[in-house]
Amino acid sequence: MAALKFNLGQCVITTNARDTLHPQDVPDSIVRHGKGDWGDLCPEDREQNERALQHGGRLFSAYHDRQGRKFYVITEHDRSLTTVLLPEDY
Repeated sequence: MAALKFNLGQCVITTNARDTLHPQDVPDSIVRHGKGDWGDLCPEDREQNERALQHGGRLFSAYHDRQGRKFYVITEHDRSLTTVLLPEDY
């Protein structure tokens, strides 16, 4: 298994996301995010994440759970916190 590309910090999930998403899709997405698999992002957002890895900045990924619900995983610029949330929680 490949190592994570950055520190995730404390991992949290909004109540709405916890109550909506399939439970196994959440840890799977956090691992993907930590390995630099940004999910369903446009090329510009992927490039922004790659720059943030090099120079600091927030890291943002978008995924869909097994029911097709879109959700985000966001790591703060200082790598202290990673949050899983639904678009309406943003």
